[in-house]
Amino acid sequence: MSEVPIKPSVEVKYTQLLIDGKFVDAASGKTFQTLDPRTGEVIANVAEGDAEDINRSVAAARKAFDEGPWPKMTAYERQKILLRFADLLEQHSDEIAALEVWDNGKPYQQAATNEIPTVIRLMRYYAGWADKIHGLTVPADGPYHMQTLHEPIGVAGGIIPWNFPLLMFAWKVGPALACGNTLVLKPAEQTPLTALVAAKLLHEAGLPPGVLNVIPGYGPTAGAALASHMDVDKVLAFTGSTETGKIVLELATKSNLKSVSLELGGKSPFIVCEDADIDKAVELAHFALFFNQGQCCAAGSRTFVHESIYDEFVEKAKQRALKRSVGDPFKEGIEQGPQIDDDQFNKILKYIKSGVESGATLESGGERLGDKGYYIKPTVFSNVKDDMLIAKDEIFGPVQTILKFKDLDEVIRRANSTHYGLAAGIFSQNIDTINTLTRALKAGTVWVNCYDVFDAALPFGGYKMSGHGRENGFHGLENYLQVKSVCTPLVNPAWL
Repeated sequence: MSEVPIKPSVEVKYTQLLIDGKFVDAASGKTFQTLDPRTGEVIANVAEGDAEDINRSVAAARKAFDEGPWPKMTAYERQKILLRFADLLEQHSDEIAALEVWDNGKPYQQAATNEIPTVIRLMRYYAGWADKIHGLTVPADGPYHMQTLHEPIGVAGGIIPWNFPLLMFAWKVGPALACGNTLVLKPAEQTPLTALVAAKLLHEAGLPPGVLNVIPGYGPTAGAALASHMDVDKVLAFTGSTETGKIVLELATKSNLKSVSLELGGKSPFIVCEDADIDKAVELAHFALFFNQGQCCAAGSRTFVHESIYDEFVEKAKQRALKRSVGDPFKEGIEQGPQIDDDQFNKILKYIKSGVESGATLESGGERLGDKGYYIKPTVFSNVKDDMLIAKDEIFGPVQTILKFKDLDEVIRRANSTHYGLAAGIFSQNIDTINTLTRALKAGTVWVNCYDVFDAALPFGGYKMSGHGRENGFHGLENYLQVKSVCTPLVNPAWL
């Protein structure tokens, strides 16, 4: 981009590791650079955690759980701390949104009016659950009192991605702390800054030392050490690519068989039926793919359009992509900022080249925008076939692939012919068509005449290689609880 980047109205205050309630340097003294995706220039040097720092943070979390006040205080007291944290997030929302945009590149309007309020809502949602987690009294076939207890697991681990840094922080921290656990969290090395600010605010809200520890660092060092640590009790909650998820699962299994919740990649179908309002369908399909620069695990990245409306849809999708505003994410009215970094930028361009070489029709975009930063023009391909890489692989960028289908049986078969199963979208006015598709599609979430609608109470997760377990809602608590059965004899009971 030729324009001078807008200077963010925020300063970077925290760049060290957070261990046992204190900001400290990495044991090695190493740091790494976190970059501004608009320019590729350095924002700050951040402490680089590795295995020794994971050891220190797990020891702090263990002490906080075994000896500290957190699991022993009333659930109501834990609730109040989480609610105070949500209030502090709200008070600091402008600076947190600016920091998120600076480190990640997403449009400011998106961060400030959508994501940060969602984070606050989610923390209040899980704060509300803190004093409502309970077991059951179970009728027995004999003179016994039987009950179940839902207990915190102890020390949990979390590894979060770079595409929604603070939102993923909340998805892990909210349920883990509401259940009374302690946690060691590794943010993505591309976007460590808002996790450190949020953790600082949590401590200002009254969180005891050691309950939450934040270790920025790289996957092969800090991430691997956390996944394989013998004193992380049970849950290693990971959000990221399917390839990395396999590594995390293997490390967890080979260490102490800790359970793992995985929210992984996707290649989600967005199905536009023949009865669709084409203009509305084009706009929704555009949003489903291009939201967050296409860097969304649930992106509707395979747009299936009925053959009777295909040509009109393609032309209008092309025109919508050409109108999409791309530029400095701090600038008002911008819909699309830069990709996260040079690696992702080059990966997307390679996929675009592959699409052209494999015979798909490049309708728009297909190249970088400007000569600075990681901007890519919104790209649309038509005449895409199922066996092309752009139709099979998760591109994770602003590349819409439009495929043609004839009937429901065909599109169901093709939509399900993937290793992934994270999400799907349906655009139709026919309730019978909608009911047929919602039950037939093998995906953890199906959006009907809408897309990317998330709610704190609605579970999210995938089928097949898109992951294990669910986040959000009551199901998100289950990752951080273990069930104990207790049986006690009754002497001369008045009733059974």
